[in-house]
Amino acid sequence: MNFDDLVALVTARMDRPVDLVAQSMGGALAIRAALDRPAMVHHLVLTATSGGVDLSRFDAEEWRVSYREEYRGAAASASLLEYRTDLSDRIRTIQAPALLIWGDSDPISPVAVGEYLASLLPRSKLIVIPGGSHMFAEEQAAEIAPYIASHLALEMP
Repeated sequence: MNFDDLVALVTARMDRPVDLVAQSMGGALAIRAALDRPAMVHHLVLTATSGGVDLSRFDAEEWRVSYREEYRGAAASASLLEYRTDLSDRIRTIQAPALLIWGDSDPISPVAVGEYLASLLPRSKLIVIPGGSHMFAEEQAAEIAPYIASHLALEMP
């Protein structure tokens, strides 16, 4: 299964407007889903992700080698690990309100990535979590949950 197949699986199940909440590689998937089916994405919440932008311009740590070593069974999804693209020009067209949450201690997706995505997404808000690692959404769930709940309660104009 490649990345496009995974996007197709997600978007095929979007039979009414949805809220997409995604972390890390899932954020690139959420962005693609919002681009492919814009009328079906009500809200976006992205945490610690590339969001489909080229990370080579940022001081981002390469994660793929250590991921392959830690999760040897993930070899079947190697094409997902190789997904690299830059959707910057297209991201500007996403109209869904987007909440971006980043940890300030994340070497894989530094705050600069969140700032860049915030500059691209016309209806976005960036929250930076002090001390947040790449896994802050799990480690500091109680701290970020109110931000997400508040964002998802926003009504579309």
